[in-house]
Amino acid sequence: MSQQEWYAPKQPLSGRAYWMAVIRKQPSAILLAVQLFAVLMLPFLEGQFWGRLAFVVISFVAVTTAAGVIRSTDALSWLALGIGLPAVAMEAWSVIDPDNTIVGVTGHIALAVFYFYVAYGLVSYVFSDNWVTSDELFAVGAAFTVLLFGFAYLYVGIQSAWPGSFSGYDGEGRRSFLELLYFSGANLTGVGLTDVGAVKPHARAITIVEQLTGVMYVAMVISRLVALTVAKARR
Repeated sequence: MSQQEWYAPKQPLSGRAYWMAVIRKQPSAILLAVQLFAVLMLPFLEGQFWGRLAFVVISFVAVTTAAGVIRSTDALSWLALGIGLPAVAMEAWSVIDPDNTIVGVTGHIALAVFYFYVAYGLVSYVFSDNWVTSDELFAVGAAFTVLLFGFAYLYVGIQSAWPGSFSGYDGEGRRSFLELLYFSGANLTGVGLTDVGAVKPHARAITIVEQLTGVMYVAMVISRLVALTVAKARR
C-alpha cells in the first residue's frame, strides 16, 4: 500500500475498510483514547500483582499506538520502538522482580524518555504546517497526556533511586503510580490540587521543570493552534 493509499484510500469504503481508514486518518485520537483508558483502569489494576502486569500490557498497547501515530511526523517510528519496547520489557521485569532496583529505575527512566520522545513527535506534527486538521486537535490533547505519563514515570524512577522523595497525607512512604500520576497532572495543568508533595531535591527540581513545561505548552502550542483556527475562520 502506497503512502497516498494509506492516508487517502480509494472511495467508496464500507465495513472494515471504512473503520480502518478512520483509524489511519485519526491516529492521535486513538492514542488519546488509550491514554485515558489507562488512567481510568488504574484504580482497578493497582495493588494487585496481576493488575500491575495488566497495566504493563496496556503500556505496551500505548507504545505500539504511539509508534503508529508518529510514523507521519519527522520523528522516526523505529527509534521510538527501539526506546519503548525495551522500556516496557524492563517495566514487566520490575513487576516480577520488585527488589531489582537497577532494572526498575532503568525501566521507569526509559519509559519517561519514550513518552517525551512521542510528545516531541506529536508537537512537531502539529507545527508541521499552517492548517488545523481534526487529527491535529486530538494530537494536542494526546501530547499533553503523553507528557503527563512521561513525568509520572520519571517520578517513579526518582522515588526508586531516592526513597522518600515524595510525601502524602500519611507522611513519607512509597507513593503508588496512580498517586504520582495524580501529582504529575496537578503540576502539568497548574491546578496544584494534590495531597502528594515533592520533599527531596531531585524530586523538587523535576517538579519545577514540569510546572514550567505545562505553562509553556499552553503559551506555545495552544496559542498557535488557536491562532491558526481563527485565521482559518477569517478566510
